[in-house]
Amino acid sequence: MKKSFLVLVLLVLTSLAWGQNKNYEIGSMNPQMQRYNGGFYDYSDPTDVNIKVSVWGFVRYPGKYVVPIYTNVLDLLSYAGGPSDAAHLDDLRLYRVLPDSTQKLYKFDINDIWWGEQLESDTLKVPQLKAGDILSVPGSQKYYLRDWLSMVLSIFSALTSLAILLTR
Repeated sequence: MKKSFLVLVLLVLTSLAWGQNKNYEIGSMNPQMQRYNGGFYDYSDPTDVNIKVSVWGFVRYPGKYVVPIYTNVLDLLSYAGGPSDAAHLDDLRLYRVLPDSTQKLYKFDINDIWWGEQLESDTLKVPQLKAGDILSVPGSQKYYLRDWLSMVLSIFSALTSLAILLTR
């Protein structure tokens, strides 16, 4: 009885010492908490017209971007941190909503971006970015040795536990 009372008093004293509630102003940020704004990045140019576009998929920093109107797809990929190693760069997609509420899909390859000026084609494969465009970088998950090893060891551990359970 005395030990449980002593533990209770010790818990109350430590909570009073370290659990002090400081008064903060409404809307002020607690210095111990970090605020994350999600994937919104501002690369705007104050001297020019800026547009909002999105980059989703297998890039380092997917999200919404505010970029100058003269930004091309390669610049947008660079702003997004570049494609990840699991990205399929031969199947980039640009989704655009037209003024009559119809949607248009542009499919192109990374080579169309890099070598666009040297292509013999009359049609423009990579369109200029417009406000509201969504660049999608598809890909598939790649498994490295540590991923395979983790999966194999977890299966082996489960089977070992099951075997021990059945033998007892």
